[in-house]
Amino acid sequence: MTESQLALRIENLSPVKKKITIQVPWDEAKKELEEITKKVAKTAQVKGFRTGRVPRPILEKKFGAYIREETVNSLVNRYYWEAVDEHKITPLSRPEIEEEGLKDNEPFSFSATVEVEPILDPTGYKGLKLVKKDVAATEEEINLRLKQVQEMYATMEEIDEDRPVKKGDYVSISFQGFLEGKPLDNMKADDYLLHVGAGLFVPGFEDQIVGMKKGEEKDFTVTFPADYLSNRQVAGKEVTFHVAIKGIKEKRLPPIDEEFIKNFDQYKSIEELKKAIAEAIESEKKGQAQKETREAIVNNLLAINEVPVPETLVERQVLYMMMDSHRYWSLRGMNPREASEIILSMKDMYREEAEKIVKTFLLMKSIAAKEDISVSEEEKDAFIKDLAQKRKVDYETLRKQMEEDGMTEQLGLELLTDKVFKFIETHSEFVESPQEGVS
Repeated sequence: MTESQLALRIENLSPVKKKITIQVPWDEAKKELEEITKKVAKTAQVKGFRTGRVPRPILEKKFGAYIREETVNSLVNRYYWEAVDEHKITPLSRPEIEEEGLKDNEPFSFSATVEVEPILDPTGYKGLKLVKKDVAATEEEINLRLKQVQEMYATMEEIDEDRPVKKGDYVSISFQGFLEGKPLDNMKADDYLLHVGAGLFVPGFEDQIVGMKKGEEKDFTVTFPADYLSNRQVAGKEVTFHVAIKGIKEKRLPPIDEEFIKNFDQYKSIEELKKAIAEAIESEKKGQAQKETREAIVNNLLAINEVPVPETLVERQVLYMMMDSHRYWSLRGMNPREASEIILSMKDMYREEAEKIVKTFLLMKSIAAKEDISVSEEEKDAFIKDLAQKRKVDYETLRKQMEEDGMTEQLGLELLTDKVFKFIETHSEFVESPQEGVS
């Protein structure tokens, strides 16, 4: 059916919402009604009549409401999608349908309200002044990283002298926690190695260990933080611990000399090791610099470009962020149900960041369209092949898995965003001082 036979109107309710109103002539609606009636008649079962032989008046009396409902659904579905395809509308959500049903000898009218991506005309993305970040590794950074490598090869040596525990020591302890006099099964351990002063235990616990000696036992009470997520049972409460010191160890660092280098097959000298460390630091600093630069680009462009956000995309992004948080806490031992309750209570906190992510996505996409930037299938393939090589997996297997998980479309969007950022950076001026540019 052509538009001349239909009455069709498209209204822009907002930059992100359209209302499609369609009026279907009664002749077309009646034809669909007859088709649905015939389909129902073939399978309708009414006592006293054979299947497919139910008289029309009885069929309409018993199944009339259902037939009309199915006719409405069929008409809405057909003409809504025809209008969407013909007018190149990309709905972000299921349409909100309004209709008053079929009325004999009258056109059938309905409206469908949908959210869509806004049409943007981005500005200000060329000629930005961006701060150039220093990514060279300093001697201090190299030495600090070298010390961290040295720490990896440290040894623990038992302290023979009769001295009290001090900060920096590693102590082997046995402990049992009690809440209101009752032992806690999840706060009990034997031969637990504790680094005193590292702050990895509940605040106040390690301070009580300082000054104790090997073989000594002690009871003390600490108050858990109110926001202690690892165990909500003790959050904000006083827990009494019985602790026994079973041994005191001290970390001994190996000297950094030619003997130390023998721990590494790929390095023949301390200079080679330090060079590799410097390269690793510079790679990390380049990554951080790129992250900060792109954050500056986004903040600057969002300040000068108004980007209306479809609620559907924001809600979808909030859901992704909540799912990521749930995975994070579940992998760290939190009860999944408890994690869900906490995350749901914090839903509103995700909105601001979710809106920014959606705005950035829409802005980058509009710049790509304006500058004719795209991602080819060859570029996607090249990325997946590189990823397969890094992960040491078969390319075809990885690609098939990504397609099944719906990840190839997401990959395309990520590669497109990266290309847009590179385009903006290429057309920007990098300055030395934060006062001169966007930092």
